[in-house]
Amino acid sequence: MSAPVAAAAPPAEPESESDVRKDHINKIVLSDEVQRAIEQVLQSSDPLDHPDFDPTDYVNQLFPNEQSLSNIDDVITKMEVDIGLIDDNIRSVVRGQVNTGENGRIALREAQQSITQLFGLITDIKSRAEQTEDMVKEITRDIKQLDSAKNNLTYAITTLNHLHMLVGGVENLKRLAERRQYGEVLNPLQAIIEVNQHFQQYSEIPQIQTLSSQVQQIQTELATQITEDFRHFFAPSAGGGQGRMTITQLKDACQVVSVLDKPVKRNILKWYINLQLQEYIQLFHENQDIAWLDKIDKRYAWVKRHLLDFEEKYGTIFPQDWEISERITVQFCAITREELTKIMARRRTEMDVKLLLFAIQKTANFEQLLDKRFQGSTLTEMKASAGGGEGPDDQKQPTFIDLIGQCFKAYLDIYTDSIDRSLAELIGQFVQQTPQQLLPKDGASVFPNCAELFVFY
Repeated sequence: MSAPVAAAAPPAEPESESDVRKDHINKIVLSDEVQRAIEQVLQSSDPLDHPDFDPTDYVNQLFPNEQSLSNIDDVITKMEVDIGLIDDNIRSVVRGQVNTGENGRIALREAQQSITQLFGLITDIKSRAEQTEDMVKEITRDIKQLDSAKNNLTYAITTLNHLHMLVGGVENLKRLAERRQYGEVLNPLQAIIEVNQHFQQYSEIPQIQTLSSQVQQIQTELATQITEDFRHFFAPSAGGGQGRMTITQLKDACQVVSVLDKPVKRNILKWYINLQLQEYIQLFHENQDIAWLDKIDKRYAWVKRHLLDFEEKYGTIFPQDWEISERITVQFCAITREELTKIMARRRTEMDVKLLLFAIQKTANFEQLLDKRFQGSTLTEMKASAGGGEGPDDQKQPTFIDLIGQCFKAYLDIYTDSIDRSLAELIGQFVQQTPQQLLPKDGASVFPNCAELFVFY
């Protein structure tokens, strides 16, 4: 096989410096990454597309020998066709770029027109929003005026209703109070008192002052009338008064008293409790024999019987929150403490250890019974009214323990003196014994007198 035609060709003339510079300028050098990216996109097997394309090798491949030169015209024709196709592609790309620029300018103009239209729409919307806001302000201003008028009208109607209730209720209460229909007085009285408090802000109006004075007068009259009814019913000299009032009426009267001022209830309770303990004060007066310490248990037996009798006969009259039984008991304890203090001071010489211990024991048992029976709410109320509750000990729940027994503390020296005398007598007996009797027997380490001292203590 003969050598390739390209190798047999005469050597080319050396290129001029301008041609070399021109080829250098026209040659495009791409990086390896760009070449790999192009190969992945185009995926062409044409040697002309290879980055390491060598024209000499390519010509030698086309014409490997002299015989292959016979089809050189076909190769040239094919090359010209390829060149034409490439030129067409280049022209299409260039024209496409020209059209793209024109399309971009057209799109830009359209976008500018759209922005102008959008700005106009936004301006129109803003103008309409301002108009709507002004309209809403007008509407809300009218609504506020209507709402204020509604509130004023509602308040005026409520005030007129209260005024009507107050005017009509005063006359109605007067009639019910005169008939002593306390069960029907309760609800209107509560309503009128609340309405009267509502009208205190209009106390400068003469008519309101008159109505308020009438309400206060009715409360005063009711307090006086109910107090008299209680006195007529419970007082021993009431006579026919007991037939005029019933237990049901008194029960309703207690409910009315709970609505009235607190001093009314306090005065009735004070009078009634003193009435209940009048018999006790007379029976156990300090001049009576039954009042002495040896019969102190009779005091406690009396109050037990009296409480049972009271709760059976009149327990349903008073409300539960009045704690009448507990109040009677607390007052009984106070009176008993005072009476015992006076009688022990007057008859101190008659007291001995056995009598003192007997009284203390009976009193302690009675106080424990009371502490289990009652909750001590009355004691708490009395303590609060006395101004207690400041010290740490005042925070404890009051009890009945030592409520009466504190009167014996001043006389405990009788007990201690008796113990001292007994101990002195016992020691004197030990001193009089012989040394043989004092020493331990049979080698024991305990003195025989120790057992007697232990039993004594």
